[in-house]
Parts: sequence; C-alpha cells; structure tokens
Amino acid sequence: MAGTATLAWPAWAGYQAPPESLMKVLKAPPPPVPSVDPSGQRVLLTTMQTYPSIERVARPYLKLAGVRLEPQNRSRHDTRAGYGIPACVAEFTLVDIASGKDIKVPLPAGACPGPARWSPDGTRFVFENVSPTSVELWVGDAASGQVHQVPGVQLNPIFGSAVQWLEGSKSLLVKRVPPKQGPAPADDAPGPDVQQSLGGSGESSTYEARDLLTSEHDEALFAYYGTSQLAVVDVASNAVRDVGAPAIYDGVNAAPDGRHVLTYAIQAPYSHAVTYQRFANDVAVLDLGSNQSKLLARLPLAERVPIHGVPEGPRDYDWRATDPATLVWAEALDRGDWKVEVPHRDRVLMLKAPFTGKPTEIARTRQRFEGLAWTAQPGVAFLFENDDNRHWRQTHVVDVDKPGQPGRLLWDLSSDEQYEDPGMFVYRTLPNGAYVVRQEGNTVFLRGQGASPKGDRPFLDRLDLASFKTERLFRSDADAYEQFLGFTATPQKFLTWHQSVIDPPNAFVRTLGAPVAAADKGEAAFASTSTALTHLADPTPEVRQIKKRLVTYKRADGVDLSFTLYTPPGYTEGQRLPAILYAYPADFANSAQAGQVSGSQQTFTRLQPYRLMLLAGYAIIDNASFPIVGDPKTAYDTYLEQLTADAKAAVDKAVELGVVDRNRIGVTGHSHGGLMTANLIAHTDLFKAGVATSGSYNKTFTPFGFQNERRSLWQAQDVYLKASPYFYADKIKLPLLLVHGEDDANPGTEPFQSRKLYQAIRGNGGTTRLVMLPHEPHWYTALESNQQLVYEMLSWFDTYVKNAPAKGAAGNSK
Repeated sequence: MAGTATLAWPAWAGYQAPPESLMKVLKAPPPPVPSVDPSGQRVLLTTMQTYPSIERVARPYLKLAGVRLEPQNRSRHDTRAGYGIPACVAEFTLVDIASGKDIKVPLPAGACPGPARWSPDGTRFVFENVSPTSVELWVGDAASGQVHQVPGVQLNPIFGSAVQWLEGSKSLLVKRVPPKQGPAPADDAPGPDVQQSLGGSGESSTYEARDLLTSEHDEALFAYYGTSQLAVVDVASNAVRDVGAPAIYDGVNAAPDGRHVLTYAIQAPYSHAVTYQRFANDVAVLDLGSNQSKLLARLPLAERVPIHGVPEGPRDYDWRATDPATLVWAEALDRGDWKVEVPHRDRVLMLKAPFTGKPTEIARTRQRFEGLAWTAQPGVAFLFENDDNRHWRQTHVVDVDKPGQPGRLLWDLSSDEQYEDPGMFVYRTLPNGAYVVRQEGNTVFLRGQGASPKGDRPFLDRLDLASFKTERLFRSDADAYEQFLGFTATPQKFLTWHQSVIDPPNAFVRTLGAPVAAADKGEAAFASTSTALTHLADPTPEVRQIKKRLVTYKRADGVDLSFTLYTPPGYTEGQRLPAILYAYPADFANSAQAGQVSGSQQTFTRLQPYRLMLLAGYAIIDNASFPIVGDPKTAYDTYLEQLTADAKAAVDKAVELGVVDRNRIGVTGHSHGGLMTANLIAHTDLFKAGVATSGSYNKTFTPFGFQNERRSLWQAQDVYLKASPYFYADKIKLPLLLVHGEDDANPGTEPFQSRKLYQAIRGNGGTTRLVMLPHEPHWYTALESNQQLVYEMLSWFDTYVKNAPAKGAAGNSK
C-alpha cells in the first residue's frame, strides 16, 4: 500500500537541498527585463536578484491595513498585491541602440535598488534604493551611466507613487518621510480589539481582509508610518522644496502642466474590517504655485462594496493627457452592484482648472467604465468598458469635447477571446510626461500576443482610425518568440525581444522593408530584417536538452484543450516516463474561448521549481487547460465535474502519446491550483500522489465569493462544500504533500488552510506531510525556501510516483 512507505526525512535538520544539478539551475540568474527610453535611443536592461536569503525575507515588519512595512527603514516588505517580497535589482545595463555599446551602471553597495523609471526626454532615470536605515532617492544619467543619491530625501513608499517625474524631465515629485517627525508611537496601553456591526445592508468581501488593523496602537502606527510630506526635487541642483501639508497620502498624480497635483489623503476613522484601499479619502488638487489645495470630494469609508463591484461616488480620477489641467472620473449609476439591472452602469465626468465649475458629463457606459486611453489629438480618445457578467468588453473612439455625439464602436468581443484579440495600444511619452497612444497621421499602433491554435506569435499592427482596418507590420516567426519592444529614434526601425527554445532572450533592431505581395492571412504585410543589439549568454546550457511540444485534445464534452509536454534530457521516443501534471484552473463564460491555446512552445526554456523535476527524469504535462466553463452566476455548480473531466482528458492524451506511464503520474498546483490538486487526489484515481502549495481547502472561510463564484456561502452552500476537499478528507487516501508559507497574506489562502487539511487527513488515516515555510508569503521568495520546496517535491514524487508499484489504483499503462 502507498501509505506504508517509509521516508528518510530527518525530523528537523534545517533547510534541505535537492541534488546539485538541480540547485545550479535553480540559482541561475533570470533574463533581464528590457525598457526602451522615450526618445528611442537607449535600452535599459534590468536584471533582478534570483532569490534573496532567508535573512532578507525574515526581517521584522508591521501589518498595517493591507501593507507590510519594515519599520527600521520604512520600506515595503511586500509587493503591491501582497503576494511576494520586493526583489532587488542585481544589475542595470544601458545599451546605445545606434552603436550597440553598453554601460554597466554602478549600483549602491550593500543595498537594494528597485526598478528604474525613465525621464520623459530619456536623458535620465530614477530609482528607489532600500538601505538599512531608509529608502533613498537615486538619479542616473543615461549617457554616462553614472548615478548619484539625492541627499536629504528619505522616501515613504508605503502606498506607492513615491517618485514621479514633474514638469517633463526637470524635477521630481516625491513622497518623503516628514522631517522631524519624532519616534513611532509606543504601545503604552494594550487592550482588546472591539468591532461591532449594527445591521445595514451590503456585502463585505473576505478578499479585502488582509493584514488588517487590530488595535488602537495599530491605528496610531498606521497614521505615523502612513504620513508623508510631498516635495519637489530639482534634478539638476538636488534642491528640495516641500509642498502642501503632511498627510496620509495614498494616490498622488501630477498633471501634465507640472503645476497641479491630484492627491488622495486617507482620513480617520480607520476600519478593522477592510484594507486601506477602502478607507475614507479626501480627494483634492494641490496647486504647486500657490501651495493651496482645492477639495474635490470626500469619499466615505467603503466597508460594504458588492462582490466584484465598485464603491459609490467618484472613482478612478485621472488627468486628461492633452489638456494642461483637466480631470476625468467615473461614478456608478447602479450603486456599484453588477446585479442591479440599469440602462447604464457608469457615467464619466470632466472638470477643468480651477475646478470650481460644474463638471461636464462626457459619456454614459452600458457596462462598467474601465478607463480612457488618450492620444495627442484632443478629439481622439479610446473609452473602455467591461461587462463582467458575461465576460465581454467594448472599446469606443470618442471625442470628449463633443459629449452629445456617440462614440464609434471599435472593438466588441469576449474578454476571454485570444485568437481575435486586436492587441494593446502602443504608447509614447510626451515631453510634458503625459502618456498617450502613439499616433502617426490617422493611424495608431497595436501590439499583441498573437494567440493561435499553434501557440502565440506576437505582432505589431497599424490601425487606420478612419476605416478601422489594420495592417500587420510584423509577426514573430513560427519557430521563435519575438515581441515588439518599442520604436527607435530612426524611422522604419523598431526594437524586438527575441528568444527561442535554444536562444536566450536578446534585443534586436528590426528595419521595416517593402510590402509583401499577397501575404497570407495573419502574416506580416511587410518584409523586415533584424540585427542583434545585445548578446546575452545562456546561463544553463544543460537545460537546452529538454524538449517541449504543444499538444491539443478534447474534453469528453467536446471542449478543446491543450498542454505543453516537456521531456527530460536524453529522452528516447517511445519510452514511458513518470510524469507530473501542473495546472491552474481558469474561468470562462463560453466554451469557444475556453478551448483556445495560450502561450508558446518557442520561448527560452526556464525551469520553475516543479519543472526542475525534468532534470530528475520526469515528463511534465505543463499548463494543462483546466477551464471551468459557464455563466459566472452558476459556473461553479459543476466545478468538480469539470475539474475531473479536465484531468482525465489530459492524462488520457499524455498516455496516448506513448510518453507517460499511466501508473506513475503525480499532480501539483499552486493557490487555486493547490485546491485543484487536493480535489483531484480526493475525487479521482488518475494520480499516484499530489503536491499542493499554498492552497485554500475549505471555501466556507471565504464565504463571500472565490475565483469567479459570486454567490455567498449562504446562497450556494452546496457549491462551497463540494469545492472544499476539507469535507472529503476521509477520501484522501492517496499521498498528498502540503506546502505553505507561514506568512501568507492572501485572505483566500491563509496558512491555517493547510494546517487544518493536514490534521483532517492525518486524523482519517491518510498519507500526508505538511511543510510550513518560515516567513514566506503567498509566493515563496527566499533561496532556502525554494530549495526546500524542490527537495520536498522531488522526495515525495520519487517515493510515491517514480518508484510506485507497476500496477495500482490508477490502472494499467496502456
């Protein structure tokens, strides 16, 4: 029996490591991230640190209403979404596009630089640097690569937008720690955390309950560390001028005129039920010339926002890019509730400086307003709206100065659509810093992933605004994966980021040539030639022996599915291998989109922890399609049935190909994929063992919706129970390894989820193991944690999958 195997793990011996051949690949540096400067003259390559040490991850931090803050230097301990820990930049490299020469940027020693942001004219770049005692402001020169610290500025990045360019490229608007603020408040009078609800209508999503405030002392700390002083920094002289009064500034957004600044200032009382994003806010415009602030709106605490809804009142304020100081925002007409039937869900309003007049209503949207994309021409903007009920989106071309005229419908398609996805607009930065859609004459440009039944082939298109017809300028070859990066300063030339299965990512300069006669549908209508700009080497040549291919097949009900099949180095065709299936279920409103292929088999192969099993002789059934299809209001009624059908189709196809041994298949997944893994172990006999990481196994603890399920537990109790493997722990007899980060902040996957499932399986006599990774959030960050994960996964799958009996519960291998 599988449950009688004896493992050789020590009870506790610190962090374990897999074999050195796997460790070498695990520690390999990632490819750099390229960024083209706004002038099109240079590329900045940013290489991030592979993994920080556990000492870095274990630094003490405060939990303050959805933010994790390190008090010793006021840096963020978590990423913006709260799922990970900010990575440090390991290397900046500047590459001159015309000459190909590169410069290594000297970075501050012993600290942690963050990603850089170009100035609008491309002559400078700026970045934050986390030192042991503060978050510093650094400015770099693009021509020389030399960098310097702006003295006397301690940034406050607690709510983001700590640094932005102002007045084009002359100065910076920063949020800094108020000078002479004094020490943090002491916890002199600890007491109980008391909350109450005196009735009232409205839902409160558990997904908004992350690292909440729990005491008056927490509130005092939140106010202390959240308070910032706005300042203007002259980048030529390093002169610093404070503007406005200190406040708990959340959002800060400078207008294109360089004089007005939109501010969101958080106001008390502070909630213990939701994160700071739902706290009360005063929205105002600060005039940097007069240093006076004009109040626009007082937004109340929003503790009861409908699931998948929006708060009532003004929201999504933004500046109009083509007007020096004009604000645009939206207001819900349906109380922010998608369940309410109304002719229009939102209205969009506009108000010009000095912000004392009556706002102009420029549009009403039938579905939820998703924003505007501006062009440099005042009469051309793109308005986006989204129907979350049926996964549908529309884009209109509008003239906001003619609100009585209906916009022209540009796109009208499913938000799940991939094959017909027109792509995203290509943007450029104006000299004043405004971000606009790139336009030449009456045409704009689009970049897209280029999904197709054979995988992604990225493209660059040109769209005529009069006819709405597109012309394809470039499409990646079928045997590579090449993405558009940006235009250069030279006409007819643009940059791409090219990679293939064997070629590491590198920047190329492409020159657009003559039209192609009778180009096939979807192919480029113009010839182009390319020249390599960078020459980055392969850090793990041994990985190039791994082969991969796209496999398509059908679910029993006819839904098209796909996966990428990886085979290990030295694989001989016809040999049956132990295998591991990895997937993450996705929600679709329509089966047509559910079956579309996404991703590419032509990308440079990099090995995430579970893919390292390839170096131990496993095949990987990777990113298997696991669609949950149906009306978002009821799709999860058949969640378990669809999950089982997805898994059976993938396993049957992998076995049919002659690569996978049916008797030796494991399954793994992270987060929602962890839930999938536990459910498949509980309800099917397709697998010999599973590894579930950071999952949520009892959905009754997220009672106000999960994934695409919008009904509450009390409206769909059977759905919540059926989706929860915790209630089927007595059926989990196949081996299940549970791994979780001890400091997981995601409200849907709190660490107790794995602890409780482990206890339930153990209490029912199942075979299970629980590994809690100290200090780790939802995504594991430290090198030690990731090597432990690989060690655990390899040991588990070797014991229960690779070395499993020739025949067993999973059936025969034919």
